[in-house]
Amino acid sequence: MSALPMNMNALNDIPTPNADAQSITALKKDGGHVTGYQLSDGRVIDKPEAVNLAKEGGIQGVGISNRNGNEYLKSLPDDTENNNLSNLPSVSQ
Repeated sequence: MSALPMNMNALNDIPTPNADAQSITALKKDGGHVTGYQLSDGRVIDKPEAVNLAKEGGIQGVGISNRNGNEYLKSLPDDTENNNLSNLPSVSQ
């Protein structure tokens, strides 16, 4: 049995990060909606590219979730909130 809640926002996939995987340092937003992510190497990538990179093990600390047929990244549950995606700053690019 899974320890994750079974709802429409549950993580569907938790990829194993590579040794050189990036972390997400900021969110790119448009009208309050996340459209992309800034990585620890400074790159800003759009949401679909980030999902694919995470699936390939290129982003650490995230899982893949699905809402209404759209995949997106979610923070992996842990005991701290400061690394949750929703608590990250926004970037403009």
